[in-house]
Amino acid sequence: MIYTVTTASPAETEKLGRELGSMLRPGTFIALTGELGGGKTCFTRGIVAGIAPESAAMVASPTFAIMNEYAGAVPVFHFDFYRLTNSLEISELGFEDYFQGSGICIAEWAERLEELIPPDHLSINFKYAAQEHREISIEASGPVSSAILEKFSSRHS
Repeated sequence: MIYTVTTASPAETEKLGRELGSMLRPGTFIALTGELGGGKTCFTRGIVAGIAPESAAMVASPTFAIMNEYAGAVPVFHFDFYRLTNSLEISELGFEDYFQGSGICIAEWAERLEELIPPDHLSINFKYAAQEHREISIEASGPVSSAILEKFSSRHS
């Protein structure tokens, strides 16, 4: 199943992330792809607001840190693999230890993960639709992610 929506502003993109974030469970993995400035970090800020509202204001792209952790009842691990080139580099840094843990993982530039992406995950792609508009496509792989996407899409139809 693929669910696609167009947002008209960064605030709408963040709101969409917040709605999805409120449905996520510990162990969820979210793979984000799309162009620079496509809305990945804005969407992530929304997800964190839905899971750990006390940490939402701290969300920023971890491009130079590679990973930021946001505290909450369920921790959120936010990765940005822009500066890494392939799954071998990511594996050597030990990040895959987080991917099946008890927190929620959000990976920007997830295409660099290749085979390290867990089998059960949400893939979210961001495309420019117009100046402030973003086309956001969400696809589920695996039973847990499929249930989340089905619930999420039913609230937006």
